[in-house]
Amino acid sequence: MIQWLDDHPSEAVFLSFQYEGGTTPYGVDNAQVDLMLFNILNSAAAHSYILQVHDEFSTLGQARGKITLLKRFDLTNLPASYAAALPGVHFSPANWTDNDPNITLVYNSAAPNGTGTAYIEDYYNIDVPFGSPASLAIQWKYNATTAHLNMAASSQYPDSLFWTFASSEDDLNIPADTPRIMALGNGTQSTPAGGVNQQLLPFIQGFEKGTRLGIVMFDFFEQPAGLVDALLSLQQPSASY
Repeated sequence: MIQWLDDHPSEAVFLSFQYEGGTTPYGVDNAQVDLMLFNILNSAAAHSYILQVHDEFSTLGQARGKITLLKRFDLTNLPASYAAALPGVHFSPANWTDNDPNITLVYNSAAPNGTGTAYIEDYYNIDVPFGSPASLAIQWKYNATTAHLNMAASSQYPDSLFWTFASSEDDLNIPADTPRIMALGNGTQSTPAGGVNQQLLPFIQGFEKGTRLGIVMFDFFEQPAGLVDALLSLQQPSASY
């Protein structure tokens, strides 16, 4: 990431860094792990490249050439001073409800200028009935994603952060609906409209220029062609930012 920013100094990086529990046999989130995490994020290189803000978002001009750290972890095994010293915006996993299509999370309740609220769609495990066609799981995910994007596009939340995950899976279905199938379909008549990505392209293109959708994260974002361009073209930053 540091090399990429050196090569693209006008760009800004958002790093969503998460402790993923329960996925590694014998893995333990202990004081040693927390200290290693603190040391790497508090190193000299980190100070040079990670934007030194705490629970707030800077202007685009300040963020260019920098990493904005989105802290999806708690340093609960260390004294509170360690967590307080790390820059970034804190999205505590204790408040990030699991598999939720509309999470409401306050990320800076202690800030002197008030609170910041994030609305997050993280409906990643689509639990359709066993044996359902992939098109049903894709439809459920598409419905949750578009509902959240419509919420972001409304004028009711002008100062809130919207964070939408277009990625998902249903590995327990028979046959399994893998992340690739959810994003792109399976190439057969059982997914005639493709995956979530194909269906989102015309949906995003239907918004007027100037519409704010917030952060949108895609799996296999290179398909279909033009998907990311359609999202980015809604709001082009001005040269004065």
